Amino acid sequence: QISNVEKNKISPSIATLRKILNGLGVGMADFFEPERTLPAGPFFGVHDLIDLTREIADKVLAPIVDEHEKAETYPEGVFATLGEAGLLSLPYPEEFGGGGQPYEVYLQVLEEIAARWAAVGVAVSVHSLACHPLNAFGTDDQKQRWLPEMLGGSLIGAYSLSEPQAGSDAAALACKAVPSSGADGEDGYLVTGTKAWITHGGRADFYNLFARTGEGSRGISCFLVPDGLDGLTFGKPEEKMGLHAIPTTAAYYDGAFIPAERRIGDEGQGLQIAFSALDSGRLGIAAVAVGIAQAALDDAVAYANERTAFGRKIIDHQGLGFLLADMAAAVDSARATYLDAARRRDADRDPDDRRAPGFLLVGVGSVRAGRFQKCGSRGDKDTHLHHHRQHQLSSDWPHPRG
Repeated sequence: QISNVEKNKISPSIATLRKILNGLGVGMADFFEPERTLPAGPFFGVHDLIDLTREIADKVLAPIVDEHEKAETYPEGVFATLGEAGLLSLPYPEEFGGGGQPYEVYLQVLEEIAARWAAVGVAVSVHSLACHPLNAFGTDDQKQRWLPEMLGGSLIGAYSLSEPQAGSDAAALACKAVPSSGADGEDGYLVTGTKAWITHGGRADFYNLFARTGEGSRGISCFLVPDGLDGLTFGKPEEKMGLHAIPTTAAYYDGAFIPAERRIGDEGQGLQIAFSALDSGRLGIAAVAVGIAQAALDDAVAYANERTAFGRKIIDHQGLGFLLADMAAAVDSARATYLDAARRRDADRDPDDRRAPGFLLVGVGSVRAGRFQKCGSRGDKDTHLHHHRQHQLSSDWPHPRG
């Protein structure tokens, strides 16, 4: 049996969890299958993992989110804490230090993180995205060499595909990687060009770089770039409307030398690798969006239970009750959409994620609109809520968690 001390740890690592499960005679991969019959007695299951994530998020993220978002300062130590808890590597193989979890579980964990701090949720999703090319397309030697450290929790990754002139049209990228030799005669590439909108730019420990090695859509290759590379610099953080605590920057390559051993996949395979990673990454951002929507709904319900108008709590006014019910339905629908896509991915079926996030964002948009209409009345005597939306722009009200 698991002692209360073990069960109540705030940040047990995946390795610790594995030891506990081994003591029960249960493997990690089998244990987290939702349909599996679990052993009697105390155990860590899917719900325990999600509860653990909530506890970490409530104790580590929630108390400091407003401070860092308002000051636009980086949350030092936060990702190390999440890494120690094993929350940065959940959907990756155990043999390389990952959690061996299905996407259905990983995305629910990500939603809980984003509900407390959207910027951190996005960064965790991008880190998972950045680990995908090596895991899916790297050689056995490359994976053995680099993947354990990338999944171990001490490093954070970033993804650099877009350029100022090449966003959705990724095949239009111009950053070039020209075959060359290093100072010691090592085969590699000299990279010159600009990448844009990099989440964790200048802060990440490694970057997936997509650069042109030939002509056309089949002339793009993928590289695993370490931080601190000579010839690699970063621009100042972009001025954004949210997600202030995590920098988004441009990257400038000025004749930076990348050894050939750091090319992931075949030369010219870059777009295939990029789109494969994005297929999973879109699901992560969908879960983040639902986390934000759930947090908005929770705030709306809490406030509606606090404020009174005409001698009763405003939640008891039928019109507002209808609005909150619509918000709740939208959140539940959005969550069901991303979970369905996750199950399809876990079953090696087409997750149809090119459509799913579109449906999802419609629901999230309605939730946000509803929240703004309701919260717009804070501090006003007028109960015509839609007349006072300007309050949503005031920094005096609770910060939108990034």
